[in-house]
Amino acid sequence: MAIHFQEVTYSYQFGHLFQETALDNINVGFTTGSFTAIIGPSGCGKSTLLQHMNGILLPTKGQVHVLDHVITPHHSKKGIRQLRQRVGLIFQFPEHQMFADTVEHEIAFGPKNYGASPTQAKELALKALQQVKLDADLLDKNPFQLSGGQMRKVAIASILAMDPDILVLDEPTATLDCKSRHELLQLLHHLCKQEQKTVLMVTHRLEEVLPYCDQMIIMQKGKVAFQGEIQELSEQRDIWATLGITVPAQLRFQQAFRRRFPTLPLPTDQSVQGWARYLGELKIHLNESEKQQAGDHPC
Repeated sequence: MAIHFQEVTYSYQFGHLFQETALDNINVGFTTGSFTAIIGPSGCGKSTLLQHMNGILLPTKGQVHVLDHVITPHHSKKGIRQLRQRVGLIFQFPEHQMFADTVEHEIAFGPKNYGASPTQAKELALKALQQVKLDADLLDKNPFQLSGGQMRKVAIASILAMDPDILVLDEPTATLDCKSRHELLQLLHHLCKQEQKTVLMVTHRLEEVLPYCDQMIIMQKGKVAFQGEIQELSEQRDIWATLGITVPAQLRFQQAFRRRFPTLPLPTDQSVQGWARYLGELKIHLNESEKQQAGDHPC
């Protein structure tokens, strides 16, 4: 288990008159090498949950187990620093985590801070820049002069350069165009499945992340209202209505397919392209079966 929340409660301004509970007795876990999408209405606790994963926030009550660390309400700062090398967190607004005068310095800061030489840090920065499909010419640019989409990619690259075991992303596809969103999701899926990195991603673009994620968490009012695989969620229509969330077209299609063909397996790749290939192969198979059955009939 890469991350496990054990009876975690978090309250802003704890002990004060205006105390507000953002997480309420959370018990949830994330296995190593899994890709989890986290959804829910604004203010439900999604970002607060993420910020517990590398110790930006400490629980008011309970424990957060992350890799070989246990984060408690009185966790030491020394242990937190070691943890942040292994858990990369990308904020919802990338400009809030940028400070350097060039893209190269921005991306290379993390590796340098954890012992990489200037040459190694530059190599890691260039590799990370290539991973997010940005041109090397941007290395000398001021990150604050980039477009919103480019800034977000630089923020992601600054985390990838540190090669963390866990990637925690808060709305990473916001401000990106359609092509860049697709490329980022493919990259995250590759890192998850080929390099066994654990990926957790808050998103409002559920239809885009469905083909890539292994499980989904739905949050509501500081609680986990649902945790499970996409298949489980597609079969529980009442959850969508209860939480006021629109069922994505892909899940509606999946539900219709299962009603029509209850004995057939679903495609492994549930992207639009994956479904198109699967249905094409299925049509060929059904046509061949019909021809064979017709040939077996006596004249």
